[in-house]
Amino acid sequence: MNNSGIKKIVLAYSGGLDTSAIIPWLKENYGCEVVAFVADIGQERADLEGVEQKALNSGASSCYVVDLREEFISEYVYPVLQTGALYEGSYLLGTSMARPLIAKAQVELALKVGADALSHGATGKGNDQVRFETTYAALAPHLKVVAPWREWNLRSREALLGYLKERNIPTTASLEKIYSRDENAWHISTEGGVLETPWNASNEDCWVWTVDPEKAPDQPELVTVTVEKGKVTAVNGKAMSPFQCLEALNALGAKHGVGRIDIVENRLVGMKSRGCYETPGGTIMVTALRGVEQLVLDRDSFKWREQLGLEMSYVVYDGRWFAPTRKAIQASAESLAQDVNGEVVVKLYKGQATAIQKKSSDSLYSEEFATFGEDEVYNHSHAGGFIRLYSLPPRIRALNKLKKKS
Repeated sequence: MNNSGIKKIVLAYSGGLDTSAIIPWLKENYGCEVVAFVADIGQERADLEGVEQKALNSGASSCYVVDLREEFISEYVYPVLQTGALYEGSYLLGTSMARPLIAKAQVELALKVGADALSHGATGKGNDQVRFETTYAALAPHLKVVAPWREWNLRSREALLGYLKERNIPTTASLEKIYSRDENAWHISTEGGVLETPWNASNEDCWVWTVDPEKAPDQPELVTVTVEKGKVTAVNGKAMSPFQCLEALNALGAKHGVGRIDIVENRLVGMKSRGCYETPGGTIMVTALRGVEQLVLDRDSFKWREQLGLEMSYVVYDGRWFAPTRKAIQASAESLAQDVNGEVVVKLYKGQATAIQKKSSDSLYSEEFATFGEDEVYNHSHAGGFIRLYSLPPRIRALNKLKKKS
């Protein structure tokens, strides 16, 4: 038994095989009370059904299920959307945004119940261990951290199942699980199985939420998205909460096969991993937000927003949510978002979400200036002076070269 002095530990519990084995393992190896913490962030309702009893059956003294769905979308997803963050150009950061919220709520529970330690089921190979523990350090550095995957000798699904069987702890898990999945309201990710070989094409089993684009409806569907200060506030004219907007757009996007990506990404811990990600509603939201930005942000502002998004993607992916850097990036993005107001009509068709109509009361687009027809507001001759000044540096450089030759 470990002589760490830990008496009560709060475990981030999912009800899956790993965390079901962690509860008895912690009790046996640390001789402590284990409190299970379950974050409801919009995952499949079936995953939450009976989860409290499952935790108690595994040996937990109690189990707390905390509804974080609205907070997740309004306080984590929406702020990241304002920055335009896309990790390595395509990943909409579904898991990355959820982990700091889960860890924060876990810390809050630990402080409430008087625990002296925290635990999670993240492996030593992945990003999540960093995201959990960086949050723990930022919010409750005095609490000890136990990461079983870095300590125990249970290295396979077979070993975990055997461990539970020896202790007569019931589980619905089986050896047949091929893929590793993470699901929340924003996305679902799939890793493992055929995806472990990059030369293998993904198959139907790799996709859970979305219809195969080739089998999606042959008729496109239009959805109107309302944006206020860089946040989606209504779908098809109906004002809803952030989570409700996402739910509505998820249903529409999934129906048309929108939001699928199959990528190989660079993990924070150094290795590459391959995954299939489905973010149907999120993809529609991003399309709408970028559509409004095109109307309202001037060239330099848009360039700055892109730089903010690039930096934010690494900050969030790396688990630095509670760092001053994230707050500073967010403050800048919120400032730019004050004028990101408008409506966009997005066409959903065979896996694509395309902004086909857009309008904004803050639009900088002027048909009078942009028209290819005759106008009375733009004097073409003025462009000559602009070009002469704009091209002055290369002109002087070329003249200098001519002087040297002569």
